[in-house]
Amino acid sequence: MGRLDELDLSKKLSRKEERLGLERAWARLSQLRLTLGGQIGERKLGPPVCVVFEGWDASGKGGAIKRLVAQIDPRHVRVVQFAAPTSDEKRHHLLWRFWPVLPGWGGMAVLDRSWYGRVLVERVEGFATREQWIRAYDEINGFERTLADEGMILVKLWLHISNEEQLKRFERRKKNPLKSWKLTDEDWRNREKRPQYAEAVEDMFARTDQEPHARWHLIAADSKRLARVAVIEAAIEEIEAGMLRHGLEPPEPEAMPEDD
Repeated sequence: MGRLDELDLSKKLSRKEERLGLERAWARLSQLRLTLGGQIGERKLGPPVCVVFEGWDASGKGGAIKRLVAQIDPRHVRVVQFAAPTSDEKRHHLLWRFWPVLPGWGGMAVLDRSWYGRVLVERVEGFATREQWIRAYDEINGFERTLADEGMILVKLWLHISNEEQLKRFERRKKNPLKSWKLTDEDWRNREKRPQYAEAVEDMFARTDQEPHARWHLIAADSKRLARVAVIEAAIEEIEAGMLRHGLEPPEPEAMPEDD
C-alpha cells in the first residue's frame, strides 16, 4: 500500500466551510508573507519561500494556486508554469532552467510543475534514460538541500485525485467550450498509463521526501474546496516551521472576527 492509497478522498467541505477556511488561512499567510518580506514586524527580510506544485492532470493545481496567491500582493510573489523543456533548455542540466525563477531573501515563488518532471513524465514517457532518472533523485535531493542550507523554505505539494474523479473532470472539460482547450490528446494518453505514473509518484515520495526541509505534502483533491484550503494550510505549516529552523519566531496570529 503506497502513500497515495492512504489518502481519504471522501472528505469534503461545504461552501461556508471553504469560505471560513480560506479567510482564516489567507489572514495568516498574508501576515507571514508580509513579515518575511520585511513589511511588518522587525522589517527585516526573511527566508525565501518556494512552493512547488505537482499532481495528476485535472487535479486542480491552477485553482489551488489562484487561491494560494489571492490575498498576496502580486508584487510580492511570482507564479511560474513549467512545461516540457525547450530545445535550448535540453542543452543544459535538468536543473538549469529553474534557477532564474527561484526567490531571493524576502521573496516568494510558486511553481506549477517543477524539476520533478525528470522522475515523472520523462521517466514514464521515455524522454529520459533509466540512468538519467535514477541519477536525478540524488541530484534533486542535493539541489533542495543546497537551497535549504541557504535559507529557502520549500513547500512541496502533490494534489491527488482518484481515477474516477479525473475521468469526470476530463469529460466536463471536453463538453465545456471555455475549458476544452485544457484537454489534449496527451492527457488522454497519460490516463492510460496511470499505473506507471502512480509507481513513479510513489518512488518519488520514497526517494525525495526529506525531513524536515523538503518533505512532501499529499493533498486529497477529489474535493476542490477541501484541497484549496489544505494547500494554504500546508504552506503556512512549512513557513512557520522554516522560520523556527532559522531562529525566527513566527508572529502571533491575529484574531479573526467571529462569523455571523
